[in-house]
Amino acid sequence: MADLRSYIQDLQREEELIEIDKPIDTKFQASSLIKKHDGKKAILFKTENKNIIVSGICGTKKKLALALGMPIEKTRPFIMKAINSPQNPDYDGALEAKVQLSGLNDLPILTHFDRDGGPFITSAIVSAKIPGENKENVSFHRFMVIDNHHMAVRIVPRHLYRICKIAKDSGQKTLDIGIAIGLHPAILIAAACPAQFGLSEYGIANRLLNGELKTAKCKTINANVPADSEIVIEGKILLDEDVDEGPFVDMTGTYDIIRKQPLVKVENIFCRKDFIYHAQLPSGMEHGLLMGMPQESKIAETVAGVIPKIKDVNLTPGGCHWLHAVVSIEKQTEGDAKNAILAAFAGHPSLKQVIIVDTDIDVNDMKDVEWAIATRFQGDRGLVMIKNARGSSLDPSGDQKLNLTTKIGIDATMTFLKEKRDFEKAKIPHNHEA
Repeated sequence: MADLRSYIQDLQREEELIEIDKPIDTKFQASSLIKKHDGKKAILFKTENKNIIVSGICGTKKKLALALGMPIEKTRPFIMKAINSPQNPDYDGALEAKVQLSGLNDLPILTHFDRDGGPFITSAIVSAKIPGENKENVSFHRFMVIDNHHMAVRIVPRHLYRICKIAKDSGQKTLDIGIAIGLHPAILIAAACPAQFGLSEYGIANRLLNGELKTAKCKTINANVPADSEIVIEGKILLDEDVDEGPFVDMTGTYDIIRKQPLVKVENIFCRKDFIYHAQLPSGMEHGLLMGMPQESKIAETVAGVIPKIKDVNLTPGGCHWLHAVVSIEKQTEGDAKNAILAAFAGHPSLKQVIIVDTDIDVNDMKDVEWAIATRFQGDRGLVMIKNARGSSLDPSGDQKLNLTTKIGIDATMTFLKEKRDFEKAKIPHNHEA
């Protein structure tokens, strides 16, 4: 069975998990502990109320590859294949979360940073059905706790936003949502995938899990959740009631602005016995990789549509796994790199900067990438600038209300106007190694 508990056992077997003995406070102390181990091993600890929390389970590409059961270099095409050929799961699973909680106060929800608007749930996926259709959408959303039975949900203008609009335009006052916490990483990856509207991301998750995903109907609302979820919150989005949401530290590590966002009424909360709460540090490696890894696959697909051969893609940690990318291509003609730049921006509209390099450059080694810029880039012929383009609302330097930014593309590939040997790295013959 592919659930969070079985994956934790995989992490223990691979010595990728550290267990903390002392009780940890959910306000600031837990986030401090998670930040200390960010990008390293996953951690498992208990709160002062003896709730179990796990974090960092997706904090490296190595762990995500472990979850998918393959080498790192095979994960990107595997994710893209799952997006393009989803496999609907079994919808008749029995919900394992059977213990009923009295409200949100029974969950170990973290307050992460000093200016947070409140405690935030950061690792939840949301399932909602499209009104009038037998289709559903599954996506990541953060929730700010208002009180024991209410939360604010952040909804960007994508699929859930569209579903809410359809529901409101049809006269509905509420929208049922199933909120699941404590899941296998493959389900989290799928929920972050850029799938087309109307396609259930559960189908992507099921493909990533080789057909092992089972979903179950919520008990009191019309939505489906993974059957083996550690925690299930059954709620209703109140379509006519907005509240202040934020501040919240998003992927950039800066505070997002306060916005009016929909209010969610919590109908019921169910959990498994001795449930495991997955806490994800905002702006941490886990947050960035889960959001960025599926986008790397999308960038690779769009660039491959205009360039004969693409080697690798990296949404860089310094670029918040979201705003900056490096793409390595096998260049055929002098204009290929510029076409790759435009394709990368099309594949990931939030992208702010992309660097195109040759296949001899390691996109995951920023020293190597900077060397390519230093030795192969000339601003007068290799710089692409696109002003007032759609960007990311997360970028504090851009127009966060209109989502406008200036995009930069850098062609750091070898020009065909000079000899290839002029750009080659010097090598010492192997037979002269010390």
